[in-house]
Amino acid sequence: MPAHEYNGVFSRAQRRMIYSMTAFARAQAELDGLTLSWELRSVNHRYLETQFRLPETLRAAETELREILRQHLKRGKVDCSLRVDRTGTQAAMELNRPLLLELLAVLEQVRRDAPEAATATALDLLRWPGVLGDAVSMDDEQVTARVTELFAEAVAGLIAHRSREGDQLRQAISQRLDEIEHIVAEVKGLMAGISQHIQDKLRQRLRELEANADPQRLEQEIALLAQRADVAEELDRLCIHVEEARGILAGAGPHGRRLDFLTQELNREANTLGAKSSMAETSQKAVDLKVVIEQIREQVQNIE
Repeated sequence: MPAHEYNGVFSRAQRRMIYSMTAFARAQAELDGLTLSWELRSVNHRYLETQFRLPETLRAAETELREILRQHLKRGKVDCSLRVDRTGTQAAMELNRPLLLELLAVLEQVRRDAPEAATATALDLLRWPGVLGDAVSMDDEQVTARVTELFAEAVAGLIAHRSREGDQLRQAISQRLDEIEHIVAEVKGLMAGISQHIQDKLRQRLRELEANADPQRLEQEIALLAQRADVAEELDRLCIHVEEARGILAGAGPHGRRLDFLTQELNREANTLGAKSSMAETSQKAVDLKVVIEQIREQVQNIE
């Protein structure tokens, strides 16, 4: 069954939702004495990387299964495992005698050509794919179709889990953005008295040195130092980046890479703020900013 026929399973998903790259899903069904079990595990990754573990007789379906994932996931490392078990009276193992005889003939030829080669044991032969009759026949189109449908159900469950995790990430990041705005407001309050702070500091230093200074020259120095310590632009850019981050969180995805870029910009402004700081209070606020931004960065690393 073509992958596009499963689009309806996911069409209700809102592209404005935040999706985590960490999730787990499981889907199970029974069909003609078989128990089919899909397990999907997803972790964060720079790109979309998929790995499939399924019986060799179903390996031909892997291309379609990958396409289903590609249509609905953008990033993440996804491990997909299918287990097929026989149930009831079908549980007895069946030996694939024709395949076993072929293997024995090949081993005999190997022994003649390379006598020093290690001899295969009976357990080695039984481990060869298809020797035991618990594998699904690729001739059974019904089984293959059911496996693909069950996989689509598992992917839908994985997306639902990623959505729930993503909603929690959105809330956590929004709270951190509120903290940044609060710190910026506090720094703006401190900067209102920066000129007086610099003036008091210079006058105190002059008194310690018992030196006299030309009042006009002193005022010029105060103005120059205040200009160098001015962080209004950095504070404005921090506010702009915060608003941009909120817009990304509320907009259509994928969101991860854009938010990651913004955390770098936020961190750059926080570094500049710390470098320009002339007061212990603003230095501490710059450190507080970097802590909050790092917390955002850690959360963003897990967003699709």
